[in-house]
Amino acid sequence: MALYACFWALSTTNKNINLHMMQTTAQAVLEWRDGLPYSTAFDDIYFSSEDGLLETEYVFIQGNVLNNRWQSLADSSFSITETGFGTGLNFLCACKTWLEHAPENAVLHFSSAEKYPLSPADMHKALQQWHSLEAIANELLAQYETLLNTGMVILFNGRIRLQVLFGDATVCLSKLDTKTDAWFLDGFAPSKNPEMWQQALFEQMARLSHSETTFATFTSAGMVRRGLTAAGFKVNKQPGFGKKREMINGYFAGNHDGC
Repeated sequence: MALYACFWALSTTNKNINLHMMQTTAQAVLEWRDGLPYSTAFDDIYFSSEDGLLETEYVFIQGNVLNNRWQSLADSSFSITETGFGTGLNFLCACKTWLEHAPENAVLHFSSAEKYPLSPADMHKALQQWHSLEAIANELLAQYETLLNTGMVILFNGRIRLQVLFGDATVCLSKLDTKTDAWFLDGFAPSKNPEMWQQALFEQMARLSHSETTFATFTSAGMVRRGLTAAGFKVNKQPGFGKKREMINGYFAGNHDGC
C-alpha cells in the first residue's frame, strides 16, 4: 500500500489528529540576515548560505539517486517523506526533478513533518530567491494558505500531492502506517535541534521503510550515523556540500529480526 493512501484516505481519528496539530502548532519566528531566513527558535539557517538550491539538489536529489530512479520508474507512484518542511525548498526541487524525469502518468506523493511552519509572508519572501524555481514556487505559494489550513494540496494537474503534518516529527511519523520510498532527513542541525534527532525518530523511519527505501541527510553527526545504523539502515559517508566536510546517505537494510 503506497504511503499516500494514509494521507488521502485518512480515518476520522487521523483527520482529527492532524487538525489538532495544525490548531496547536505555532508559526516560525524568523530573522532575516543578509536576505536569508534564520530560525530564532533554533538559532540556525534554513538553507546553505553558499547556495541552498545546489545543496538540496546535491544532498537530497542526488543523495537518493532520484533522477535515475524516476527515469526508470516502473510503478505509477513514488513517495518521499521529509522531516522539516521549512521553506519548501526540498519539496520544490523534488517537484522540478519529478516533472522533468518521471513518467507523465505517475504521481509523486510528498509528505513532510513541520513543527513550526512559516507564515505566508515569510514563505513568499524566502522563495523569491530562487528564480529558476519561480513557476513551480508560484504554484505552491498560490495554495500555501490552503496547505496551512488543511495540511494537503494537489499540484501540477494531479502529478504531485503534498501533505504536511504539523507537529513533532517523531509524533507525526508515529501516526503513519505505510511505507515510503525515500527519506529527506532534514531539520536544523543536531546540535541546534537535538529533540528531533532521537533514536525514536530513526525507529519510526525503519518502521515506514521497505527493502528499496533510501535516505539522505546533510549531517554526518556520529549520533545520527549510529542511530540510523541501530535502526537497520546502511549508512554511507559522502563528501559534503560546500564547506561541509561530510554528509551521509544510504538505504534500509532491515532490522535485527531480518525484516
